[in-house]
Amino acid sequence: MKRLFFLLFAALVACEEIDHAGEQTGSYPAVIPPEEVARLLAALPIGEGQVAEVRDAVTASVANGYDEEYRMADLFAAPGTGVGDPATKAPGDYEVPLRDLIGDYVRAAAATKAGLSAEDYLQVLAASDMQIYWPFSELEEGRGEWPVITYDPDDGSTVNVGYRIREEADGSRRVEEIIVDEAYARHHPVWVVNRNDDAGYPTLETLRRDHPEWGSDPGGTLVVGPLQSGWVPATKTDASGLRSLVLKAFKMRRQFDPWLAGASEFFVKLGAIDDFYASTEAELLLYQPLITDFMIVVRRLMIAQELPFNVVLVSNWTDQLQTCALMITEDDGGTQTTWKAEGEVKIKSKTYGFGVSLPFHTRDDIVWRGSLSGKYFEHYSDVPSRFGDVDLTFSLVER
Repeated sequence: MKRLFFLLFAALVACEEIDHAGEQTGSYPAVIPPEEVARLLAALPIGEGQVAEVRDAVTASVANGYDEEYRMADLFAAPGTGVGDPATKAPGDYEVPLRDLIGDYVRAAAATKAGLSAEDYLQVLAASDMQIYWPFSELEEGRGEWPVITYDPDDGSTVNVGYRIREEADGSRRVEEIIVDEAYARHHPVWVVNRNDDAGYPTLETLRRDHPEWGSDPGGTLVVGPLQSGWVPATKTDASGLRSLVLKAFKMRRQFDPWLAGASEFFVKLGAIDDFYASTEAELLLYQPLITDFMIVVRRLMIAQELPFNVVLVSNWTDQLQTCALMITEDDGGTQTTWKAEGEVKIKSKTYGFGVSLPFHTRDDIVWRGSLSGKYFEHYSDVPSRFGDVDLTFSLVER
């Protein structure tokens, strides 16, 4: 490992996405209903080129650690671009990108909702948080069919009306309404218009890509992050036997959200003191708890699969660090709050507590939270353990 002292992904949940739709001029709504967008897409003369464009975008999003999603912002600004793609990536070269079909349709309409002009309507749509979500897009079954287009009613539904494009013998098309559920989406292409709520958070894949200086072990698997600014460690008294605490693997046991809403986004948060070598109580004051906080997106097809992550949680876990605080949440939004937890360190046979505040949102599912000891990590290193409805595999790695 090239670098070993760091703070990983601190306070990612503090990131906020700004909805610029409200900054548009004119007396029109800042939000267009997903149902309306689904009907619009179903009315377009979608062809193989547009299907390829959406597939390119969702495939890129998955490669970047996100769900199978294509944001409207990217659809209009850079066709074929996935969530998390670098700003330097060139958009795909499509003869007629989907944005052109949308623009032509809206401009040709006799009137738009709430008296919007065509250009205002397109601006609001491009600035919205809506997206095309294509569940199970990597499955081969159903390829060659035109997508059924539906939307998330945001009420916990597991079935909804879908708009299916049917070709007649004379080459004309018509749109018929059918009922779609998750089983249907596994066997046929379905585009779901829903809202994006994870693009503002970096994934492990994008963090690894954007920070090559973090380095890795010879196998190229361990994430290493930078030092916290202003962190001052106490003088080391013994630098032998250094170990790093690693989250080796993650497994989701059940689905947390309805399929129309997309994948489950988990935040793993751990509060500890890294590289702790204090020999006096006064030296304890020199240390600040570090918070690792990162997002894991588990797509619906990945349920019950053990997913390798190999991300470092504490770069130098010393014997003096007795316990740390761990919280796992599944993101459902709401206002930000904190869980005030406590860890423990030992100095000359005396145990001292340290406080740490782990952030989460009020509507989040709290999958698990509590304290874990050094003895636990030693005993169950490389052994999967159940934490609520997820399994975690930790590993204490000798450096």
